Amino acid sequence: MTDSSRIEIRGEGLRCADVVRVARRSAWADLAPEAAERATRGYELAVELGAKRAVYGRTTGVGANRHTVVDAETADQHGLRLLRSHAGGTGDPLPDDAVRAIMVIRLNQLAAAGSGVHPRMLRALETALRVGALPLVHSRGAIGTGDLTALAEIALTLADELPWAAGALDPVPVSPGDALAFISSNAATLAEAVLAWHDLSRLLAASHVVTALTFCALGGSPEAYSERVHQARPHPGAIRCAAELRRLLSTPDDLPTGRRLQDPFGLRAFPQVQGPALEAAENVERVLGIDLNAAAENPLIDVETEQAYHHGQFSTAHVALAFDHLRAALHHVAELSTARLGDLVEPDLSGLPPFLAEGPPGSSGIMILEYVAHDALGTLRHAASPVTLGTAVISRGLEDHASFSTHAVRSTVAAAAAYRTVLACELLGAVRALRMAGTRLPATPLRDALRLAENTLPHTAEDHPLSAEITKAERLLDRLATL
Repeated sequence: MTDSSRIEIRGEGLRCADVVRVARRSAWADLAPEAAERATRGYELAVELGAKRAVYGRTTGVGANRHTVVDAETADQHGLRLLRSHAGGTGDPLPDDAVRAIMVIRLNQLAAAGSGVHPRMLRALETALRVGALPLVHSRGAIGTGDLTALAEIALTLADELPWAAGALDPVPVSPGDALAFISSNAATLAEAVLAWHDLSRLLAASHVVTALTFCALGGSPEAYSERVHQARPHPGAIRCAAELRRLLSTPDDLPTGRRLQDPFGLRAFPQVQGPALEAAENVERVLGIDLNAAAENPLIDVETEQAYHHGQFSTAHVALAFDHLRAALHHVAELSTARLGDLVEPDLSGLPPFLAEGPPGSSGIMILEYVAHDALGTLRHAASPVTLGTAVISRGLEDHASFSTHAVRSTVAAAAAYRTVLACELLGAVRALRMAGTRLPATPLRDALRLAENTLPHTAEDHPLSAEITKAERLLDRLATL
């Protein structure tokens, strides 16, 4: 691979986009030598501290067993016992890209050198990613206070106690202190979170293109996207959205004129509704960027002060709340998309037959798309409900709060899938209206978008099943996002 395909793992500077590239196999992870050296120093310090004082999970049990000292005669098996007892995940296996994302995130976190794990664990993760070896990781078992089951399954697979889902490595010995040091992380939740953020961000980018196509089909007024308008109320997301629409809708000498004094909210208020979603996605990226590079293991083995610090960095309230916010913002965006679809089938707004029908009188055209879009919107509405309003009290009352960030992320995956359907329905309506009216688009990337859509989506005048076209439109959105 070329240098551009190499992601150096240093325990800092890892971006969400880097994780996506490794997870989806457009880049590979390379552990920096200095990071391995720092991990070695952390491991040596952890061993030294464990010989002098009680260190949670190394010389003691975990959870409510925190005060139980590990029997010296069986201490060499303590790590494996801990891993075996915590590898209780269930549910469907995680997809391959999510497992690769877990491994690269955990590798980078361990490279931050706060865990005290043996450096061979880092090398094992690096090697597994390079050769394509994948542990089998179950999806159920986390509540936002550490992905203990998922990481225990990975560790036991490295130790050759669980079978590999793909490929294999030589067994990796587990030192007595390695178990908690390895599993004390939210890497599995973060992995799914990064992939969800990436996929949803692409849909939000495609939203600009689809909205601009609908704008042209409905003969919208460009005043609502004026730079002067948005300078007067300068929310960053709305400014960015309006700028994107200006880029798509006009060339320097070609500003479209509208049919109406004021458009429906679906067009006129789009920057004000899309803007918060863009800002929420940026906040999610910021939160994830911190956690990807965090030495958040409990306890923290700090080489600089030569101390072990016991703490609550396993809590992921930031992640849970950020995703709850993102889903709520997305729901507003999806509502506007269904509203624009309703505008497209309204003759008073489109200047075209009801439901964009082209057959004999009484033809239904794309009438059913509104049903499909609102079905998906209903799913999104349920997925947008906050998950951070509940908690859990476990481990004999010692662990008395949980963020349920894992569930916030998975609700976002469900919300994004529903929004993809909503937006695809609008795309089909906009493209059909533009074809029927023979509208000429400005010489901007929007013209490329329509050409791509026309080459992908068939035009059938008479009433016909639309299921296959919805699926094609859903797939097309990712390509539109890059224009």
